[in-house]
This record gives sequence, structure tokens and C-alpha cells, in this order.
Amino acid sequence: MFYLHKILPMVFLPIGLTTILVCAGLLLRRRILCYVGIGLLWLSSMPLIGDAAIRAAEGWRVRVPLHEVPLSQAIVVLSNGFISAPGDASVVEWSDDVDRFEAGVALYHTGKGSMLILTGGWLPWSKEARSIGELLAEHAMERGIPRDRVAVTGKAMNTAAEAQAVAALMDQQDESQDRRVILVTSAFHMRRAQWLFERAGLAVFPFPVDFQVDENRGFTVLDLLPSAEALSNTETALRELYGYLYYVVRALVGAS
Repeated sequence: MFYLHKILPMVFLPIGLTTILVCAGLLLRRRILCYVGIGLLWLSSMPLIGDAAIRAAEGWRVRVPLHEVPLSQAIVVLSNGFISAPGDASVVEWSDDVDRFEAGVALYHTGKGSMLILTGGWLPWSKEARSIGELLAEHAMERGIPRDRVAVTGKAMNTAAEAQAVAALMDQQDESQDRRVILVTSAFHMRRAQWLFERAGLAVFPFPVDFQVDENRGFTVLDLLPSAEALSNTETALRELYGYLYYVVRALVGAS
């Protein structure tokens, strides 16, 4: 099922749809289908479209100043941010979304939460036995956070599992049943993550980071030309939309 969730959305993403349209056009000898497929790929690859799509996925959110964040029982960071570098040294390097971890550490050091919870993100094809959360925990302690103030959930392969794991962990550690958390994740992922964490019974204050569009960049003619980065933004936004709709529909079907 995990692999199906990863593969199925590809059919409805620009590259998948373009491939289907072009192949259908060649097989049926309908040039119009080929033109539509190429046009779809071009539009999806335009920075003008990609930026708008990713900002829509972010819910047009903005970065929240630390002083506006309310006090909560825990700061929850959805784990990500590492890649294994090629070579025999087995070096683990930061990836682009290190903002999640940095924001979590900053929130803890400003006293916004008494506990830093890192989710045990892990993928079945990973050669690393430890989860990303366990690796991040080591860095958190190097940043001066006491060992007893850092918690890591068990391994989780998706956001729904992370939400359930965090809720269970808080129930074990917090006798007062205070379930207020500051949720830290990428802005484009926040809508789906917040919905799932609230479904798990947690009171969530969203703290989005890792924004994908530079607010100070103005429009140029390059915004109309295809770009791999823009295509990635478009597909990321669509994946988030499909993921959010999947969980909402599943909840509605389960409630009926």
C-alpha cells in the first residue's frame, strides 16, 4: 500500500499526464493530443505557474515571528533534512529543508515549549537503520537541548503515522493531558499535516517554514520559460493537494 500511495499520484502529475497524452496521440494518430500534452508540460514548467501553485499549497501563509508563538507543551518537528553523501565515509549531510530543525531548536531556546519532539521519519528503502528523528536528536543535544527534553517517536513512513505516534508519545509523557503543540513543517505541507494532527486529538499552532518562493523576486520574461525547479514546485503542490483530499475523503467515508 505504501508504494501504491507513492506511485499512483504520478499518473495525475504533469509528467505522467504528458506521457499518457503523447503516447495516446501517437497510437491514435491524433496530433492534437500530443500538442495538448506538450502544452500542459510547458505550462506546468513555467515559474509563473509553479510559484503560484506552491504558494497556493502553502495556503499563502507567512513566516510567524517567534515572539508571536504561544507557549505550548511541546514543539513537534516533522523529521526531514538529511541525505547520505556518496562515498565510503558514510557522511550524512543536511538537505534543503534544514529550516524545520533550525526552527524547532530556535523555538525551544526561546522557551516556547518544554519538550522537543522529533518524528521518526523513515522509508523502507533506506539503508540507514536509524530514523531521521534519531539523527536529528543527536544534533539537537549538540545545540544545548538536554537529553531528557528531546523525544523521538518510533519509525513512521507518512504524516498520518507521525501524528498518531506524537499523540501516543504525549499521552505517555504528559500526565496533565495538555495536548497543545507547535507544529513545525514545510509551509507547503502544513495544511495536510495540521489536519492530521488535529484529527489525532492535538491542539495545533502551525509554524510553517521552508517557503519555496522568494517574496522579493519580481516578474521577468524567464517566468514564462520552462524550468525544472518550477515543474518540481507544480508537482509538489499537486501531490500535497492529492494527499490532503485522500485523507479528507477517507475520513468522510469512514464517518458515513
